[in-house]
Amino acid sequence: MNPVIVLVRPQLGENIGKAARAMLNFGLTEMRLVSPRDGWPNPNAGPAASGADIVLERAQVFDSVADAVADCAHVYATTVRKRGVTKPVVTPEVAAHEVHAAPERSAFLFGPERSGLETEDVALARTILTVPINPEFGSLNLAQAVILVAYEWSKGQALAQPSLTPIDPPAPQEELEGMIGQLDDMLERANFFFPPDRVATSKRTLRTLLTKPAWSSQEVRTMRGVLSALNGAKERRVEAQRASNAESS
Repeated sequence: MNPVIVLVRPQLGENIGKAARAMLNFGLTEMRLVSPRDGWPNPNAGPAASGADIVLERAQVFDSVADAVADCAHVYATTVRKRGVTKPVVTPEVAAHEVHAAPERSAFLFGPERSGLETEDVALARTILTVPINPEFGSLNLAQAVILVAYEWSKGQALAQPSLTPIDPPAPQEELEGMIGQLDDMLERANFFFPPDRVATSKRTLRTLLTKPAWSSQEVRTMRGVLSALNGAKERRVEAQRASNAESS
């Protein structure tokens, strides 16, 4: 299955068009845009695409990164910095092999032209993709970054080997988000996130922990069942305590 190219908060229509051209050069046509700064469609994208109109016409717009990758089981965040998130780090070549070997949908995240992906964006990915370039000048424009990834993917088409051991496919990001949200809610009610100034860091660490293993859909359902059971047991204890207090009063 061909990967999805996700441009997160792209700033210029010209750069979206150039990214579309880079995609189509190597056979990729599915572009997703997250909150493009100047809205969509953008009249400046077409001329820059140099004929890659099919990519622009099919481009989908989303309000959040989570929505854009909800149906993807493999999400790669392209960044030159890890930004404090501990996740597996691979090159475009390695990522291309992984995408070809996996039957599920994959997505590559690319950040805004000036600042790149934010920590919260990277936290949604399961793997960090970094291009080994000159550390003294590690700056690529958006189209360059897209074309590097697309090129490596196109090379890997003939090299991908399916896994010899049948394993459950990773769960789509939407299922994983549901599990993380359920756990977050339970921990909020239990006052786990403390002190207040550490809440964001604690949630990010928890998300990193839960996105590392590439959970299958069955594993996600099992874990959510465990969480529901724990939550239900707690509620039953509270109700029993209330009943006991009522009887004794």
